Amino acid sequence: MKPNSFRLSGARALAACLLCCPLLIGTVQAQAVPQATQFTLANGLTVIVKPDRRAPTAVHMLWLRVGSMDEVDGTSGVAHVLEHMLFKGSAELKAGEFSRRVAALGGRENAFTGKDYTGYYQQIPANRLADVMRLEADRFANNQWADSEFTKEIEVVKEERRLRTEDSPRAMMSEVLAASVFLASPYRRPIVGWMSDLDAMTAADVREFYQRWYVPANAAVVVAGDVDVAQVRQLAEQYYGVIPARAVPARKPRIEPVQTGLRRLEHKAPAEQARVTLAFKVPGLAGLDATAGAASDDALALTVLSAVLDGYSGARLDRSLTQGAQRLADNAWAYNGLWGRGPQLFSLGATPAPGKSVAEVEAALRSQVERIAREGVTEAELTRVKTQWVAAEVYKLDSVFNQARELGSQWVQGLPLDTGDRLIERLRGVSAAQVQGVAARYFGDDQLTVAVLRPQPPDPNRKARVPAAGLRH
Repeated sequence: MKPNSFRLSGARALAACLLCCPLLIGTVQAQAVPQATQFTLANGLTVIVKPDRRAPTAVHMLWLRVGSMDEVDGTSGVAHVLEHMLFKGSAELKAGEFSRRVAALGGRENAFTGKDYTGYYQQIPANRLADVMRLEADRFANNQWADSEFTKEIEVVKEERRLRTEDSPRAMMSEVLAASVFLASPYRRPIVGWMSDLDAMTAADVREFYQRWYVPANAAVVVAGDVDVAQVRQLAEQYYGVIPARAVPARKPRIEPVQTGLRRLEHKAPAEQARVTLAFKVPGLAGLDATAGAASDDALALTVLSAVLDGYSGARLDRSLTQGAQRLADNAWAYNGLWGRGPQLFSLGATPAPGKSVAEVEAALRSQVERIAREGVTEAELTRVKTQWVAAEVYKLDSVFNQARELGSQWVQGLPLDTGDRLIERLRGVSAAQVQGVAARYFGDDQLTVAVLRPQPPDPNRKARVPAAGLRH
């Protein structure tokens, strides 16, 4: 899965629902939805249950509060490699047997790694929940495999890096941008890892990471679907509760120093079009209650700002940069990170139209934010983007998988079960003055890193890469 695809963007996530009727504001409140329940086993493992009996299916997820940000220099990518290795065997199962058994149950399964988390899931008929809970608990507690399995799988991960990063000029530029934006924060490293670290990685590196972080008190099981809380509690005690408790390792702070000047970088690569990305350091969401502070208020206002710029077809960036005979860009976007265990960014970007320069596009992107800082936003724009948040909540409830996914990602951030409802209420309260205020406050040169993709001619000797078998996600 795409890294960090579980994070709320506040822009294109809103555009998924193009409903703008104010009547939707009351729809979420009117629709009866079972509440989630959370409890903790004696060994420290968290269990979250969300009943939804509309169909006889269930989603079982195991979330670990560990991702690429918990790695150290020299072993970048180890969290992602370990995710692959959890499919390579346990005390009970041989390599690949986990996936075969889930398929035989009529289910589907996969896994994902992000900066903040690692997750594993199975979507199965509800009457097969006990089977997948037993399987997942076994590999969580008893992951084991031969060195020969690691030797094969590390080559799969290297091929994944080549295919998804090194063969993509845009992905490579994003990787270089992150490494330039962040100095101390572990967000500077790619989730897939640097190739030199993958080349040097050993089976012992992966096993050590597993022993260090895969402990019950650093994990949460999320179950959503046609289940009841008592049933899940009994199964969780039976399969997960017997895993011995161990302490979660202490995490040392790695605080990003204050940026004191504009940074620029260029990435040259074979590509048909140039591209420019502007990354501004901004505050993230620290919480949703009154104690969260002004920074969290600003994070919410920045999320609304991103939606005003790029939250729907015909939003400000679309109208000003990509339309008309004198259009500057083929596409343009805005994205606010909102939350994460590390520092957050607000990004603006565009692909210049033929005959237009990167400098023209960069100036146009910044001018749109500057205009909001001067003139503010309209109440109609605010109403539209807020209504789309509510619509997104309505449609989210149609997917049991999305319900489980949201609960797990919020647990990783230390947020409460009712975060979705609280977030809607807080976003409803964001005012035009707040949006104007953050537009004036966070978009100066000292907070900015600019990355430019400079197209180069293709290498005539380079052969097209064929995806290797075994790429899981």
